[in-house]
Formats: sequence, structure tokens, C-alpha cells
Amino acid sequence: MAKLSHYGKKGEVRMVDVSEKAVTTRTAVAQGFVKMKPRVVRAVKALKNPKGNPLEVARIAGIAAAKRTAEWIPLCHPLPLTHIDVTARLCQNGVEVRSTVTTAAQTGVEMEALVAVAAAALTVYDMCKALDKGMEISGIVLVKKTGGKSGDFFRTGSVAGRAKNSHNKTARSWGR
Repeated sequence: MAKLSHYGKKGEVRMVDVSEKAVTTRTAVAQGFVKMKPRVVRAVKALKNPKGNPLEVARIAGIAAAKRTAEWIPLCHPLPLTHIDVTARLCQNGVEVRSTVTTAAQTGVEMEALVAVAAAALTVYDMCKALDKGMEISGIVLVKKTGGKSGDFFRTGSVAGRAKNSHNKTARSWGR
């Protein structure tokens, strides 16, 4: 079993020392979904939302959140992010949120990609809650990560593992 790196010899929580690790290019992709009632999807599509366009605001929120991940997650290292892409795409019964984050650093950007998706999904909820407070945020997962000592990771056996497919195919396979 792998050793948890955020614990010291006496069990105290610590930030991992990455000073000896090589700087490499690292990328992470994450996704999630905000499930909505059909009337909310129609309102978003028609831009008839009381607060404005939730997809664009969510995209910007995700980008901003990724840049502040070390403030959200106590033991994350602040990283020099070289690229952040967040998409919020309207599907049949909700919004698919996806992020891709890249850095050249000594540690990975999985948390930055996940935080971007979480913030974007929460923003969609906030922007649409006047229309329906019963929306559900689900499926926030790491789809893939490349670079670093631990090697590459590709989610398999689930919708997220089909990251190479188009968003339309992913959305359909989720039943959305």
C-alpha cells in the first residue's frame, strides 16, 4: 500500500517538500455535471436567467478558482499555471463542466483542475438557483493527468475515461 505523503513520522500533517523533484510539464483534466430540470435548461439556452449567462460566468469562475487552489486546499502548493481552460456546455438535462490545467512545476495540477470544475459547477448552481434550488452537482472526477514522477493517469471504466471522445458523446453516455 502506498504511503500517504502528507504525514510526518509522528503522524502530524505537513505540506510535502517538493524541492528535490524535477520541474516537468504537467496537465490535468477534470469534469463534472450540474443536473437541471428541462425548464431550467430551456431558460439557460434562451438566456432568460435572472442573473445573466451562467455558462460564461461559470467559465470565468472556474479559471479564477484554479488560480487560487492553494487558498482553498490547505496543503496544496501555489503553482505557476501556464494554461487554464474551462468549458461549461449545455446538455439535454444540465450543464457539463470540464477543465484542463497545465503547469511546468515540481508537483501536479490535479487539484487545480478539480477546483476549477467545482467552482464552475457551484457558479452554475448559484446563477440558476432562482429557477430551481433542486439542481444536483455530481460526477466531479479527475479524467486524466500527465507528467510527473507518478506517471500518467487515464480514468477507465466510466464516462470520464472516455475523455478522448467528443463532449457530445460523453454527454450522451451519461444519459444527459
